[in-house]
Amino acid sequence: MRLYMTGKYIVFDSIGKAVLNDFDIPEPSDNEVLLESDYSVISAGTERANLINLPNTVVASNGFPFLPGYSGSGRVLAAGKDVSNLEVGDRVVIPWGGHRSHIIKDAASVLKIDDNSIDLIDAAFAHIASFSFLGVRKLKIEIGESAIIAGMGILGAFAVQVACLSGAIPVIVSDFDPGRRELALSLGASAAFSPDEDSFIEKVKAATGGNGPNAVVEVTGSATALQQALEYIAFEGRISLLGCTRISDVPIDYYKYVHRRGVSLIGANTFTRARQESAPGRWTEHDDYRTFLKLVAAKKIQVRPIISEIVSPADASAVYGQLAETKKPPLGIVFDWNKIR
Repeated sequence: MRLYMTGKYIVFDSIGKAVLNDFDIPEPSDNEVLLESDYSVISAGTERANLINLPNTVVASNGFPFLPGYSGSGRVLAAGKDVSNLEVGDRVVIPWGGHRSHIIKDAASVLKIDDNSIDLIDAAFAHIASFSFLGVRKLKIEIGESAIIAGMGILGAFAVQVACLSGAIPVIVSDFDPGRRELALSLGASAAFSPDEDSFIEKVKAATGGNGPNAVVEVTGSATALQQALEYIAFEGRISLLGCTRISDVPIDYYKYVHRRGVSLIGANTFTRARQESAPGRWTEHDDYRTFLKLVAAKKIQVRPIISEIVSPADASAVYGQLAETKKPPLGIVFDWNKIR
């Protein structure tokens, strides 16, 4: 007899259209756990890119339907007989689970949240924040080096905090949105500029002592923003490409800006991270989750200012409809799966 009946999941079934569907909840096999979601976070840049079928996306390669969502939190509802690292009732980080009410995962891929002081809504950001950790770690910032975070989306908001914790000073930010620039300052940035303001390049250099920042986390995924970074970065500076540059619409003079000045361009896609054992600049997902959770518990990383709204999965169609139409999506939209139980 089946113990569990029907769950819900969000799927993109065509351009600009998301629906909430039903599915039969499976039972875990011997090495698996069945997880019940409390929260899942929309990764606005990645999910919007797939929703509207931009180049260099999963949808562009494989077409619709597409299952969005990769960062959440919840609890263990059932465990297979060979599972030893988790028990029913454990609170967990849920990576790569989609926006689903219930998820089957290999138990080894799931991290238990040991600290009961951590709220599950904060823990839901662990996986998405790990991207920002990777983008900053790859720069191997030394205490006292200057840094800039280009783009204050959800990844940029965490990258600002991680760069400050890594010893970068000053840490500055560029973003078109004045509200996001104010948020950056509240999260520890020393200065924040708009990329379209007069003398932007000169202002960035002046704010970092005249030579330009030693390290750049490029989070926008815009080729124009990358070109600007190459113009303001210090001699032999490093740029981590954390944002996904889907459209290469700006020609770059690599001799002038990269080769001649000794600049390093570093790919920081999450699939470049270590799988089994952490190393400098390349930590495993679980080690970054643990670090994130410890910093949240110690109140050294802030999550709540990044949350724009908490919505019911029943509103997915409207939420993604708005996301498809705007180029400036809200920062952190969170699905609360408790609203449809």
